[in-house]
Amino acid sequence: MKGQHNQGVLNQPHRKRNYKPAIIIITILINGLVALLAGLPGVENFNAFDVKILPLMNAIFNSFTFIFLLAALIAIMKKNVVVHRRFIYTAFITTTLFLVTYVAHHFLSASTPYGGSGIMAGVYYFILITHIILAAVIVPLALTSVARAWNMEDERHRKIARWTMPLWLYVSLTGVLVYIMISPYY
Repeated sequence: MKGQHNQGVLNQPHRKRNYKPAIIIITILINGLVALLAGLPGVENFNAFDVKILPLMNAIFNSFTFIFLLAALIAIMKKNVVVHRRFIYTAFITTTLFLVTYVAHHFLSASTPYGGSGIMAGVYYFILITHIILAAVIVPLALTSVARAWNMEDERHRKIARWTMPLWLYVSLTGVLVYIMISPYY
């Protein structure tokens, strides 16, 4: 009797969930918070700790995200879905930690202007602008990619992941490059 009950559960089709409202809300909250913080001056006289450590932490979290995404890409190319999934979840964790330190830094201190000039300023601003735009775009793309995987929509997951993966790799790598280029001016 017990075996028959379990057999019936296993033969039921997977129930797809609608993650779209959550994806929209999370995207608006994250991108809205980042946009809001960009216009704020930062907390005056904050001295609980040196906030200059936060951009370094951002770069470290972005570096780990890049490495985890690369490992996830290699795993899926080898058709190892379990390892791919684990690295994607780990990349989400390091991206979330990045977001926490990023928000904290921009809440606690004013933006640091880039002090370079000439061609390097052009390179810096190109990297920065493309990084900012694609970072806003990657939020719904990454969430939608994961939602489609959770719903076992393999073909739809593959279609969006073909865009999500390279863009997320670009965003995490350029986050590190932005830090390297602006760090002398902190």
